[in-house]
Amino acid sequence: MDEQKRAATSPTPLLQKALQQLDAYFAGKLHQFDLPLRPAGTAFQQSVWNQLVQIPFAETITYLHMAKRLGNVKAIRAAASANGKNPLAIIIPCHRVVGADGKLTGYAGGLHRKQWLLEHEAKHGGSKTLF
Repeated sequence: MDEQKRAATSPTPLLQKALQQLDAYFAGKLHQFDLPLRPAGTAFQQSVWNQLVQIPFAETITYLHMAKRLGNVKAIRAAASANGKNPLAIIIPCHRVVGADGKLTGYAGGLHRKQWLLEHEAKHGGSKTLF
């Protein structure tokens, strides 16, 4: 195999690290990712995604709580929209945000996957609600 083809099919060191961390997460051994994240988005989206990575493993917050963390309780819908545009689901844990009544709402991967992720985290790290 020539050098160009091998380079195109070989994962980069960063991708290898991400894969190792995802494997450890799904094995219940990793509770926080340690990857250099620079997802592209607006300044507001970036602020929402920065809040998401602050939610501890196996804990949830509401969209209202997130809007309060952002300093604007009227930004609930905007925060939910930015949450939904998260390009690095799981690594940036948008699944940890729930509705005001604690019910699961909105998840690009489907609510059944959001529920699975929250149950997985509860099984491997306890479960808390931060609201």
